Amino acid sequence: MKPKEPTAIICLSPYHGGMEMDAIRTARLLQDYSEITVILKKGSPSENHYRKTLEQDGLSVSTISFHTAFSLSIIFQVRKLIRNNRIRNVIFFGSSELRSLFFAFLGLNINLAIRHGTTKSRSKKDPIHQLIYRHVRWHIAICKHIASNVKSIIPFGPRTQLRIIYPSLRHNPTFQHRTTDTTRPLRIVHVSRVTGGKGHIDAIEACKVIADNGRAFELLFIGEIDAAFKHIIDTKLSNLPYSENIRLEGFVPNPIRILETADIFLFPSHGEGLSNAFIEALAQGLPCVAYNNTSFPELAELGFRLWLASDRNTTDLQEKLLNAIAYLDTHKKYIRENHDLAISLFSITRETHDYLSILQ
Repeated sequence: MKPKEPTAIICLSPYHGGMEMDAIRTARLLQDYSEITVILKKGSPSENHYRKTLEQDGLSVSTISFHTAFSLSIIFQVRKLIRNNRIRNVIFFGSSELRSLFFAFLGLNINLAIRHGTTKSRSKKDPIHQLIYRHVRWHIAICKHIASNVKSIIPFGPRTQLRIIYPSLRHNPTFQHRTTDTTRPLRIVHVSRVTGGKGHIDAIEACKVIADNGRAFELLFIGEIDAAFKHIIDTKLSNLPYSENIRLEGFVPNPIRILETADIFLFPSHGEGLSNAFIEALAQGLPCVAYNNTSFPELAELGFRLWLASDRNTTDLQEKLLNAIAYLDTHKKYIRENHDLAISLFSITRETHDYLSILQ
């Protein structure tokens, strides 16, 4: 394939979660086809976790120090990087800093793509946002649910197009046959940033039914921990008879190793784009339990066997969790089919091809 023009991957988030990891992964995905510059917020977890390895792998990394989303520092430093590196393509992961980037790109011939991975609630179709979004060439949605959300609240310019690009698996898992080994605690895993809206409290409440049945279990929360939200979890656990079964592991560099030892993936998020950890769990052959909201029904429509509870109904969530546990010893073929479908649908080859098709 013909080499593409230089490309910037911009993610100025101060956090470390799925979007930030996706930005880094996309840079690696495209580095054999384009000269990549990764632009991050100075001092962010993304810089701390990834800068050294990215540079060791031959990727250029630049950081910007700023305090507010609308920042002269962002405007002038990004503009300088674009000019100095002759960048033609930009893939932006985020939303808050777009006003600054509008001025950074003003007058430059930029093929701008915005990657959307989370559900947005506030309309952006006012005159100011119509101006800011006018020169966006591509909106990239990671699933049909996000594509529908983008169309409903984001303004499109005269040349703007919408593409759905499913993310790829971060590794190529081999299928592992699982059964419920009653000689050890059942291992239930939840992977996401530990913050509000991700269903951590719901997961804790759902596991009450396992404790009530006298089954030994452990619930592991994997992901960067928001300090304010940790206080909410600690308060919840303080009066819980099975609190010792709940563990906050924090950030884990390779959560796949945790999934390989898990029995159930429990992810009752209140609203997702398309969780990387969820599709990784499907590929691992894990029974996956979630609420019937946002992107999860879409996964069921694609053919995955899931256990979906009524949205934010913890009683139904408990029932679906028990059903998933029982499923470990019955109808095992569906778990294998989840693995095979995930490998086929969320392939690196397909994602790479889709991104290259929008680059110049």
